[in-house]
Amino acid sequence: MRVIAGLWRWRRNPLRRTTDLAEGWATLVAALLLLLAAPAAGWLCGALLDSSLQQTVRVQHEERYPVTAVIAALPKDRRAAGFDGDSPKERSADTRVIATWRAVDGSKHKSAVSAPLSGWRTGDSFRIWTDAHGTQMKPPMDAGTARLHAALAGTGAALAAGLLIEGGRRLFVRRLVLLRHRRLDRAWAEVGPDWGRTGAGS
Repeated sequence: MRVIAGLWRWRRNPLRRTTDLAEGWATLVAALLLLLAAPAAGWLCGALLDSSLQQTVRVQHEERYPVTAVIAALPKDRRAAGFDGDSPKERSADTRVIATWRAVDGSKHKSAVSAPLSGWRTGDSFRIWTDAHGTQMKPPMDAGTARLHAALAGTGAALAAGLLIEGGRRLFVRRLVLLRHRRLDRAWAEVGPDWGRTGAGS
């Protein structure tokens, strides 16, 4: 609606001011930028981030390996913690256990790790991720998650570009309004003192 109102200032009218025409051009340029530049900025940002994240995904899958960890010992205090509604801390869904595993280079390891969920018993096994030497690592990022992050970043960049364009248009129009007011003040200063005195014989 604002675009239509701005373009309407191009209509032929003897009262049309130069600032009206400038506002019409500013509205047209802003509309074109919103339709073309903002989506392009979002696409470019998303594409660049997706390329970078996909490279990170490939590197992580090359450097991290899934291995089977076997529980060797459980925590000494296995009592379930009572629920405390006043406690600001959330109970963790993981359980720390002592586990053993063999790395892809053949080395054996034994350390405390986080086992998903609870209810484990000695001898149970679960999967963990390690580097080539057996050091535990976080699971590698998957390609789908990388694409989602890139899409969200691209959408954010497009919205930010749109807000920047609209903010620039509003600032330009505000300056035009101030210019109109200054011109009106000057015109009034010239004719104001004699306003209504025509033909009064003064």
